[in-house]
Amino acid sequence: MPIPILDNHIHLEPFRGRNVDAVRDFERQGGTHLIISHLPYEEISTKELSDFKRAFDLTVSMKDRVNKETHVKAYATVGPYPVQLMDLEKLFGLDRAKELMFRALEMSADYVRENKALAIGEVGRPHFPVSTEIWNASNELMLLAMALAKEAQCAIVLHTEHATPDNMREFASMAEKAGLDRDKVVKHYSPPLIHPKENFGLMPSVLAGKEAVKEALGKGTRFLLETDFLDDPRRPGAVLSIATVPKRTNALMQQGLMTEEQAYKIHVENPKTTYGSAFE
Repeated sequence: MPIPILDNHIHLEPFRGRNVDAVRDFERQGGTHLIISHLPYEEISTKELSDFKRAFDLTVSMKDRVNKETHVKAYATVGPYPVQLMDLEKLFGLDRAKELMFRALEMSADYVRENKALAIGEVGRPHFPVSTEIWNASNELMLLAMALAKEAQCAIVLHTEHATPDNMREFASMAEKAGLDRDKVVKHYSPPLIHPKENFGLMPSVLAGKEAVKEALGKGTRFLLETDFLDDPRRPGAVLSIATVPKRTNALMQQGLMTEEQAYKIHVENPKTTYGSAFE
């Protein structure tokens, strides 16, 4: 029986992307599981909490379509994208923007409790330089998101600047403050920071470039794999093609560079540890 293969982080576009058709490409290459991470949609102007709900519902509906129309097992994560804080701050000022973001985080946790979503995410802080006020507010919201994940007994998927041992240590400290197990903190778009002294107990979701996967395997098997596929017809194949994770996994196994045991650890055991019994 083929080993299950998970892409830990993709995006689907309900308005202008290939969405379910893209997932069929993943399935043809041997992919069996994927996690659809919420991103804001250009077609939905987010100014109120109800706008967040409409957008979250679209992400969940795409997850449901994949499960209905393919043999791939799909999950969703939902949460307010970090850059939305900046957009809301321009409209309403920082205090109101923070309040809306926090209420959207609370809603994300409710989606997990209602089994509509697997985890809270992607949330965190902008990946580019911002003002001190936005930076501090983003960190405050990230800590609150971790506390909500603790209450909802779920994982959190972090979007931040480029991952380094220093900021992985910072995020681990925040998780400890929030009472959230470090295993439940997924660093999306991670380089191969596999050793404990590099990730401080967080779960790295490694971008599945060829050399990055080889480097990760050289350090161990405690990581997830992702493409961060964007499903944007204006940027075909960005960030990586949705077929990359199954193709890469199968190629490495055929070349003897990844064993079945290693593949099972990465694609089955690690996600079960991080996402819990909700991941099948």
